[in-house]
Amino acid sequence: MADKLEAPGDISLFLADVDGTLVTEDKVLTERARAAVHRLHEAGIRFAITSGRPPRGMAMLIEPLALKTPIAGFNGGVYVDSDLSISSERCIAPEAARRAFDLMRERGLDVWVYCGNEWLIRDPAAPHVEREAWTVKFSPTVVDDFADALHRAAKIVGVSDDHELVRRCESDLTDALGTSASAARSQPYYVDVTHPEANKGAVVEHLSACLDIPSEQIATIGDSPNDVLMFRKSGLSIAMGNASDEVKRQADVVTDSYNDEGFAKAVERFILRSDAHGAVAEAG
Repeated sequence: MADKLEAPGDISLFLADVDGTLVTEDKVLTERARAAVHRLHEAGIRFAITSGRPPRGMAMLIEPLALKTPIAGFNGGVYVDSDLSISSERCIAPEAARRAFDLMRERGLDVWVYCGNEWLIRDPAAPHVEREAWTVKFSPTVVDDFADALHRAAKIVGVSDDHELVRRCESDLTDALGTSASAARSQPYYVDVTHPEANKGAVVEHLSACLDIPSEQIATIGDSPNDVLMFRKSGLSIAMGNASDEVKRQADVVTDSYNDEGFAKAVERFILRSDAHGAVAEAG
């Protein structure tokens, strides 16, 4: 675990989750959030994003945020550069992928499989498919059989609007997969399975190594249980106001909701230590 900062400051990299954090509930990047990232650039603080989304599903953020750092898709399963070329990829072992897929189906969850830039589904009318396609700005491919895909899967997602079922399935997957894969909820209705080294804690370690930035100089911000893994590896962790109490308890500080400019306010208050007008704020 990274040494925790006694007070905000001395941050060289700010790593943000996307959905529930950087963008609003309606998946909008606000002007204040965009401006906050550009103020980070001006202050010499690098900015990076990580998400359970496929890299292709974050392409719309690259230009407005002037991203130059590696982009961690699939919670670190695939790293791409700003031109979306793959720099590193970690697929799930086929046996673990099959075990995860079968367990999700047995529990009654709909299952999606991601391979490279492909998003594979069985039922286009299933819950959250239409919303996800609108969010990531590309459509899934409908297949009858996932057998071939499970040999090259970067991420497998179990989907249900029964949030308690998803929570239980996360626990069951963790027990069943052991160290062969990582299972974590990215939203109350999604449980993601990825390579064991594809989690947001590993993203902090990867960026620390490739950008030569000590982990204690990295700040992280997120809203979901899978963001806690990166909280534990960073020098300063920030939970969104829309996060659960469980997530908030495991962060150093809490900002406002994603629908109340929580991301931008976190940059202003905890990273740049200024108010919205640029005045220096008190630390602590």
